[in-house]
Amino acid sequence: MSTSFDLEQLVRPNIRDLKPYHSAREDFSEGLLLDANENSYGDPSRSAQQLHRYPSPTHPPLRERIAQWRSVRAENIFVGVGSDEGIDLLYRIFCTPGHDRIIITPPTYGMYRVSANIHDIAIDEVLLSKDDFQPRVDRILEAVTPNTKILLLCSPNNPTGNTFDREKIRRLVEEFPGIIVIDEAYIDFSDQQSWASEVNRYPNLVVLQTLSKSFGLAGIRLGITVAPEEIIEYMMKVKAPYNVNKLTASQAMDAFDRLGSIESNIADIRQQRKQLRRQLQELPLVEHIYPSEANFLLVRVQNALDVYQKLADQGIIVRYRGKEPHCESTLRITVGTPADNKRLISALKELSI
Repeated sequence: MSTSFDLEQLVRPNIRDLKPYHSAREDFSEGLLLDANENSYGDPSRSAQQLHRYPSPTHPPLRERIAQWRSVRAENIFVGVGSDEGIDLLYRIFCTPGHDRIIITPPTYGMYRVSANIHDIAIDEVLLSKDDFQPRVDRILEAVTPNTKILLLCSPNNPTGNTFDREKIRRLVEEFPGIIVIDEAYIDFSDQQSWASEVNRYPNLVVLQTLSKSFGLAGIRLGITVAPEEIIEYMMKVKAPYNVNKLTASQAMDAFDRLGSIESNIADIRQQRKQLRRQLQELPLVEHIYPSEANFLLVRVQNALDVYQKLADQGIIVRYRGKEPHCESTLRITVGTPADNKRLISALKELSI
C-alpha cells in the first residue's frame, strides 16, 4: 500500500468531529446500578441472565475470542448486527450522501446496492469476467473517480460461489485509493486463506465475516468486521450504543467453545457439496454447474424460472438468479443435509422426465 494513503482524508469531516454517545455501561457494569434507568425488578423468569441490564457496548471477551480465532488483536474486531451493519457503518463513515461513490462488481451480494441507495451514494459497476467470474482489475482502477471511496468484493462470491484470485485482490488492495472491503461470509467453506490476518499490513483493508454461515447461527445476527484499529475506532464511534444484545453475545461465546463440532459440520457440508454436484451433473435439465467454494452451487438449468416455481410448489425453495449479469437461467442451491439433497434430486429427476 502506498505510504501516501491518508485515512483521515477519507473519513467524512462530521464523523471525524463526532462526539459519540457515552453509554452508562462504558463506565460501570457491576455494583448497585442506579445510573441507566433500567427496570431494577427485571423479569423474574430471566433473572440469571440479567436481561434487565443493558449489555456491554463493546463486548471485550467476545472480541478477544474472535481475534484469537482469526489471528489478529481484539482492537481489530468489531461485532455488529450481521455483516449488514458493518456495510452500513462503513458507508456512514466514508461516504457523503449525494456526493461520494462506491464500486461493486456484479454479480454480487445485493445488500451493497440497497444500503448505498439508502444512503444516497452513487454506485459504479464493473462486471466480473463472464467466463470465470473474476474481478477485472484494470477496469476497476479505471472506474475510480475523485469521489470514489469504497470498493466492495465478495470472495467466495455470492451468487457464483467462486473465490477471487489472490493476486488480483492484492493488486487492488495495493492500488485502489480508497477503502477496499472483502466480504468473506463463506470463507470457511473455502480452501483459500482469509484476508483477515492482513489488516494490519494494509491500512485500507476491511474484511467482513459472519457467524450466520459456517457456524450455523444465522438467527442470532452476529456479524464481524476485521480492520485496522483506526477504522474499528470509527465504527465504535458511529455505531448504536448497545448494538449487540446479551443473548446474541452469549450464544456466540458458547459457539467458540464448540469449534470442534462446527469444523466437523463444515467438513460435512463440503463433502455434501461434492456429492450434490455429482448428482446434479447426471440430470438432463442441468446444463452447467459453476465452481463453488461456498455452501451453495450456482446451477444453469433449462427453463430455470419454471423449474424454480415447480420446486416451490413442492415446498422446495431455491433462489432464482437468472436476472443477475452473466447468470442467465440459473438457480442458486444451498447445500442441505443428505436428506434435504435427496429430496431435491428426486424432485429434479421428476422434472427431467
